[in-house]
Amino acid sequence: MKSKWLMAGALGVVALAFIAGMAIYKERSAQQAAQAVQAGSEALVRAHAPVFGNPEAKVTIVEFFDPSCETCRAFYPIVKSIVNASFGQVRLVLRYAPLHPGSDRAVQILEAARLQGKYWPALERALADQPRWAAHGNPQPELIWESIADTGLDMARARADADSPAIAGALKQDIADMHALKVRATPGFFVNGRPLTDFGEMQLRALVNEEVAKVRKP
Repeated sequence: MKSKWLMAGALGVVALAFIAGMAIYKERSAQQAAQAVQAGSEALVRAHAPVFGNPEAKVTIVEFFDPSCETCRAFYPIVKSIVNASFGQVRLVLRYAPLHPGSDRAVQILEAARLQGKYWPALERALADQPRWAAHGNPQPELIWESIADTGLDMARARADADSPAIAGALKQDIADMHALKVRATPGFFVNGRPLTDFGEMQLRALVNEEVAKVRKP
């Protein structure tokens, strides 16, 4: 009996140590993310980044986004609904974090569509078809061309634009900023410069609401 109590006590100590360790890890991660933002605030928003919502909105959600990421796909309608329900107070700035094989090519295709004013329709079709082209064991981003063929694109022009130095340069800048801001997973969110360190839909909505409340104050 005594040995059972000792074992239970030991397991309790281990559990408490684990919980404490996780709390310390989260706190350190939050501090590191905040320090990275302070050190490179210009890395959050670049002139070349796609913007959804009111360009003059006082609250900015910056999302480091991977077109091949299933969680990014799941969060897209959530973030879009947050922006649409904000009455112009919130905007989304998309930055790329191509962490999966083939994602860099997917970005190039989407950016080629943006040059013809078809970015958001192309993005939504690519996300809808993500399970077909983004299988992590066998990514086939070229299939995105089929997904976006009905958006009204000049496909010959888009295919040429996808390989342009301008798109390659913008993607390179996003990757550099991703590293500078210590974004290691997607989607990575910042709201008015504040990193979302405790990930989840409720947490993102809460962070946005906090920032909206700040800008509403006289």
